[in-house]
Amino acid sequence: MKQAPVKVRRKFDETFKREAVENWLQSGKSAAVIAQELGLKSNLLYAWKNRLAPAGAGGRAAAGTKPGSLADLQGQLDAALRENRHLREQRDILKKTLGILSEPSPNAINGLTR
Repeated sequence: MKQAPVKVRRKFDETFKREAVENWLQSGKSAAVIAQELGLKSNLLYAWKNRLAPAGAGGRAAAGTKPGSLADLQGQLDAALRENRHLREQRDILKKTLGILSEPSPNAINGLTR
């Protein structure tokens, strides 16, 4: 009988966990994308976020509370501006694509093709 290989459980220190959660929250990317970049599963990021919530937040996750400093607000603003710019670019691309697909073919006469 062949035995399945034993998986070694990885352990992460508090600094790594905090930096991973901060990277996720400040980047504007989804948890799945950040987790994949770090070689983790996204549920770990959610668990770390809940466990490492700031003490001043009353034990609640940071997303539902007011930011504590100007740097937090600036980080949120920067992330929102990046996302806004990205969404505008996507919208413009879709508009151009729709315009190209909506143009009649050059050999169409009164909506009929030969």
